[in-house]
Amino acid sequence: MASSTCNNSFSSNYMLLKPEEAGFVELTKILFSRDIAKRKFVDCPEGIEEPFGRRWIIFVSVLAQKLLQAVAQPLAAFGSGVEHWLNLLSANGGFFRLLLNSLKGKVIQPDITSANFLSFIGNIDKRVELDSKIGNKDRRYYSALSVMAAKASYENHTYIETIVKDHWKMDYLGSYDFWNDYQEKATTQAFIMEDKRDDIIIVAFRGTEPFDADAWSSDVDISWYELPGAGKIHSGFMKALGLQKSQGWPKEQADNKPEAAYYAIRKLLKERLQTNDKAKFILTGHSLGGALAVLFPAVLALHEESWLLGRLQGIYTYGQPRVGDEKFGECMKRTIEKHGIDYYRFVYSYDMVPRLPYDDSTLMFKHFGTCIYYNSSYEGKVVDEEPDKNYFNVIWIIPKIANACWELIRSFTISYTKGPEYKEGGLLRMFRVIGLLTAGVPAHCPQDYVNATRLGSSDVFLSILGSNDRENMLKKE
Repeated sequence: MASSTCNNSFSSNYMLLKPEEAGFVELTKILFSRDIAKRKFVDCPEGIEEPFGRRWIIFVSVLAQKLLQAVAQPLAAFGSGVEHWLNLLSANGGFFRLLLNSLKGKVIQPDITSANFLSFIGNIDKRVELDSKIGNKDRRYYSALSVMAAKASYENHTYIETIVKDHWKMDYLGSYDFWNDYQEKATTQAFIMEDKRDDIIIVAFRGTEPFDADAWSSDVDISWYELPGAGKIHSGFMKALGLQKSQGWPKEQADNKPEAAYYAIRKLLKERLQTNDKAKFILTGHSLGGALAVLFPAVLALHEESWLLGRLQGIYTYGQPRVGDEKFGECMKRTIEKHGIDYYRFVYSYDMVPRLPYDDSTLMFKHFGTCIYYNSSYEGKVVDEEPDKNYFNVIWIIPKIANACWELIRSFTISYTKGPEYKEGGLLRMFRVIGLLTAGVPAHCPQDYVNATRLGSSDVFLSILGSNDRENMLKKE
């Protein structure tokens, strides 16, 4: 049925879910009628019919979004409380020092805007330094730098600026909160830095925060738009990147609107790259951030931004969900090959998020490009698809439980076998325990992706390159 709030004329084929308009009775009806356009919470062209399997997925997606909407405020409040407590402990030197300071009336309260305040993700992995053993001639350099940028993107602006300038000795170009035209608030975060020693600009998109119901809603929403020549693309990711309500992807954003991520970052990159003919840029992100990193060049291609695409050195994503259908993947492959762009999709062990949304006969979402898969021993290999590609296959239950047990044991031994910089704290160990029931939860944490880029062999990249590129890379080293 036609949307009352948004004109979708920029796309002739789309399927949008509106959970706020779905009562339980109305939601249940979709399970008994193939004509999904009759449901007021589904916005799609008239006459579209879907099999039961796909209608069941729609039912689950809408129900999950409604639950997330219901708990959005208490979830955010709980998350703020958890982050405050963790930073309160850190600021006062631990639990017993906090008790002592309380008795003295000298409790140090954390400042959420300071460089010392860490997000929940940051508290799981507090490492800030780049690995000194991985120089810019190492094949792992860009992946190791990108994953640290992706991890840092979860933090506040002051923290990011301090890390980039004082620890990484790079130029800080800004950290931003970008406008989501559909949510009508700034919910997309990214920061940009430049390594002048290597003439490379890094754009890092922030991923899904653990207590952000809006971001999780984008992840579980299976709505999509089909764009001419580009295939069907996840609408939640497009909205987060800068899809314009009722307009789609105009070449330029309207002046009367706050800046969306795509338009603002494109403008900044053009300005910066025009001052240095040698410079290139990298796109990176973890989780949702990885999806935005992949989608950014897709929109550049849609706008025929060949000059910018020619300056794109690579895309490095970690725990990235599926973004579009097979046609979208083929379109991206052509763009990547045409402009000589490196695209590496890193997947660690049984991370749940890269296995979503489903890739089967019911849903059309597909991965594409080079997948570098690391097992729980941080041994990497190039694969066409990660094992257990849809996660919930019952055949994999026993291997996942066994792997979760090993990861929990490893958390107590890794600092002795790999070095003190790999020591895991109590918060992550708690997640490892949760992993005994849901292996995909702790496996999604940036900690293991940082470990994989540092401990994994650089030889995995040689298997990707052609013979000439391989020879040149070896000579470079």
